[in-house]
Amino acid sequence: MASMLMPYYAWIKAGHIVAMIAWMAGMFYLPRLYVYHAERAAVGSELDATFRIMEEKLLRLIMNPAMIVTWVFGLILIGMGMFDWSAAWSWIKLASVIAMTGMHGWLAGRRKDFALGQNTFSGRSFRIANEVPTVLLLVIVIAVVVRPF
Repeated sequence: MASMLMPYYAWIKAGHIVAMIAWMAGMFYLPRLYVYHAERAAVGSELDATFRIMEEKLLRLIMNPAMIVTWVFGLILIGMGMFDWSAAWSWIKLASVIAMTGMHGWLAGRRKDFALGQNTFSGRSFRIANEVPTVLLLVIVIAVVVRPF
């Protein structure tokens, strides 16, 4: 199967990168929305409702599909032999992508909390959470491009 897909390698890689960029855009923006939602919107207010709509649409229409496409194309690339199982960089990337997926799940859980009017996190907590995708992205890009390990 890998040889059958090889003529499409560049397209698959491009799809993986584009989906990852869309996913990361959401991973950077959603925690920032949560900062403002937690700090400025009283539960049940019109602003609260506006934030809930924005957060849900960002997660369901952009982030979830982008994450899925990133994973699908990434797994196809692995199936094509583009993953060096003997190199540390590959494992670091894989662990970081799994951590990013976990962060995505955590953010999705916080959206549900806001939707139910049960958010318990402060704006400061979301500011700190906003740094996690940045650090993971740096680790992933350095692992793949520089391959220091």
